[in-house]
Amino acid sequence: MLDRASIFSHPEVVSLLQEKFIPVAIDQANQRRQQDAEGKFYQKIANQGPRPVGDGSPTTQGLYIAAPDGTFYAYHNDRKVEHVLESLRLALKRYKPDETVPITPGQPDRRYAFQPPEGGLVVRVHSKILDGYKDPSSEREKIFQNGIGRDNFWITADEHRALTRGDVPESLVLRLARFHLVDNTRGEPPMWEPNEVRSHDVFLSGKTLRGTVHLRTDSGDREYRVELLGYVETTDGSVSRFDIVAKGLFRGEGEYTRGAPKGNFPLAIAFRLADGSDRADQIPPQGSRGWLEGYIE
Repeated sequence: MLDRASIFSHPEVVSLLQEKFIPVAIDQANQRRQQDAEGKFYQKIANQGPRPVGDGSPTTQGLYIAAPDGTFYAYHNDRKVEHVLESLRLALKRYKPDETVPITPGQPDRRYAFQPPEGGLVVRVHSKILDGYKDPSSEREKIFQNGIGRDNFWITADEHRALTRGDVPESLVLRLARFHLVDNTRGEPPMWEPNEVRSHDVFLSGKTLRGTVHLRTDSGDREYRVELLGYVETTDGSVSRFDIVAKGLFRGEGEYTRGAPKGNFPLAIAFRLADGSDRADQIPPQGSRGWLEGYIE
């Protein structure tokens, strides 16, 4: 989110990436561990930078510039446009077009090759803090405050069939609550533990979905009391509409979501059925990272 607003909205950066480079967005938490062709290619690039794989660092996060054969040109993990532009221009000067042998894909590392549930649904999720921030003291802080969280919510085939019958399975409600009723507008949020779902009552009345969920940690440092309202419609035995809005007062923050408004603040989360036309529809949910079984249960 921060990169998109501070770097990838700059006209010259956008122009260079569209015309001279091939932008690739990955989840380095997977690629730095993957034992397959894709992972090893990324690790080759990362190992030439300041955060080599296996050096004890918990991440290789950052922006890398490399040639098709994996030759490393630059690395950044800040949001300064001038640094990125300087690196892009330098890479263009150094790059010498040559024949590059395509990578043989081989078998993907199944530990990280997650696919949406067959016969299930993919729902796009967007979150936004509606109020509560103090006036920003910098452009960086302003970007954080205006951030919109994005994720995907996976619904299994059994849950899909239940929805077409007018039922809302508890497994669906608990997954939605634990992994998607979160404040991910400023970074990677902590997910809710099973015991932190204090209460939930979500039901369908015809095409209208209504409900309430209460989430709170044992210490009370994070809490979300939320109401849900929306529509679930079925066409020819399949869900054709899943439009839900969750809105309520949130309190607290996580280790990687610092800077939340003080006290209780309004947080809204929207759920809309994906149609499969966007490549991002296939991205696994944040909560499934390295733990698909735990997410789906």
